[in-house]
Amino acid sequence: MDPAPQAHPILSYVLSRLPTLAKARPAGGGGDFDIEQPPVHTPSPRTPSTAGEFELVERMPGLRHPSVLRAMTRAVADVSAARSALQVLGPRPDHELVDSSRAIVAATDAEAGGSRRVPEGDLEACRAVVRLEETHDAYEALLQEAEGRLEAVYRSAMEGKDLEEPDGRDESAAAAAGDDAAVQEEVIAVLRQAEEGKPVESVRLVDRQLRHLPEAFGRIQGLRVLDVSRNQLEVIPDAIGGLDHLEELRLASNALISLPDSIGLLLNLRILNVGSNRLRSLPDSISKCRSLIELDASYNGLAYLPTNIGYELVNLRKLWVHMNKLRSLPSSICEMRSLYLLDAHFNELCGLPSAIGKLSSLEILNLSSNFSDLKDLPASFGDLLNLRELDLSNNQIHALPDNFGRLDKLEKLNLEQNPLSMPPMEIVNKGVDAVKEYMLQRWLDILLEEERKSIAAAESPQAPTTPSAWLARSVSWVSDVSGSLVGYLSGENKTEKDAYLDQQY
Repeated sequence: MDPAPQAHPILSYVLSRLPTLAKARPAGGGGDFDIEQPPVHTPSPRTPSTAGEFELVERMPGLRHPSVLRAMTRAVADVSAARSALQVLGPRPDHELVDSSRAIVAATDAEAGGSRRVPEGDLEACRAVVRLEETHDAYEALLQEAEGRLEAVYRSAMEGKDLEEPDGRDESAAAAAGDDAAVQEEVIAVLRQAEEGKPVESVRLVDRQLRHLPEAFGRIQGLRVLDVSRNQLEVIPDAIGGLDHLEELRLASNALISLPDSIGLLLNLRILNVGSNRLRSLPDSISKCRSLIELDASYNGLAYLPTNIGYELVNLRKLWVHMNKLRSLPSSICEMRSLYLLDAHFNELCGLPSAIGKLSSLEILNLSSNFSDLKDLPASFGDLLNLRELDLSNNQIHALPDNFGRLDKLEKLNLEQNPLSMPPMEIVNKGVDAVKEYMLQRWLDILLEEERKSIAAAESPQAPTTPSAWLARSVSWVSDVSGSLVGYLSGENKTEKDAYLDQQY
């Protein structure tokens, strides 16, 4: 696992310039390209793969100074050693696999001395998965610490301080003390009002340059709304779990790396916005916030969602997780029967849970810009009968599910930038109604062909020929098809576009 340039830009910049970390390349220029080890020649500023680097240097021009780079190089010695050792690990294990492995290990340890029901080989495999995940977590913590140290070195350089012996700890302590001393009068006034017993139902401290949220905020009884968006908060105190009446918590556009587990104690929380932070995961305890109806975790670095999030957040109506690094959605998300909106665009989704069709209330779905990762949709997709808006643009989808034509309420459909062959592009270009009509006719043709095969098989010498057997198969087929056609044939929601289908029926 190498540092991600998007998550650790300064660290990646420094590592790319350490000659001792350069990879040996075979003759002829072969081998895998490493974004941290660019070619010797200077790339063009317009090259997409180096756009992030030029943006970083433009924002922090002092990085070009040799003395700054030398000081930073000394600060990442530990990272270079860990990087060399962990490159062979590969990607993290699947989050659901990690959760199940931990559960098996914990259950086995709890039964120590009793009969062991898990084979030794399987138990050791579970332990290996847990150790691998913990190793990745430790490395991620090391990277976060290194990035903070590099930022401290850069600030010292720009302030003209000595770079030879930067003391990150002393600087951090001084900065923290300065922050504590500079708590704004508005914050003090809010806490004093609460201590005097006066009612405080709403606190909005937006864009106040706050670096710390005092623990005392967790003791403001009766608080229903807390909005501290657009500040510089890096942590939220555990005391936040003491806000029994809190209904709305907005933490967007800060510098949060994690959320406290105590957030699961906010049983009355209805709206949670943690967008535009540096979160790598959401705490499992967030699933305990069963009153949530809106959750915005967009613009973070989430690699997964809590495994059981769908089993607990059954009242959730809107879920925004776009602009993250999600490779998959947990299967439990299919249990969110109240979900009205799901926005997961600009991730790394390789597919959807097979039971996605169980989201019977879903009306707005955005899966755009998962690029080369999203290639197909599950068969149950046609069960999203209330879907009105669907964006599948900028993916690698070759064919829509055969039962796509069942999405009769679909009004907006974006299929741009997909290598679609089914339906053909000439149909796609005619709009959503043409796509639905084409896919519906295709689905009916498939059903008819399956019935013809069934009848042919029934008439073969090996098949039973009793009238009752034939009648049972026919009734079964009619039951399957009639449910899909009854609404159409009854004239409900029929438009001019259905004249062709009338002739077919």
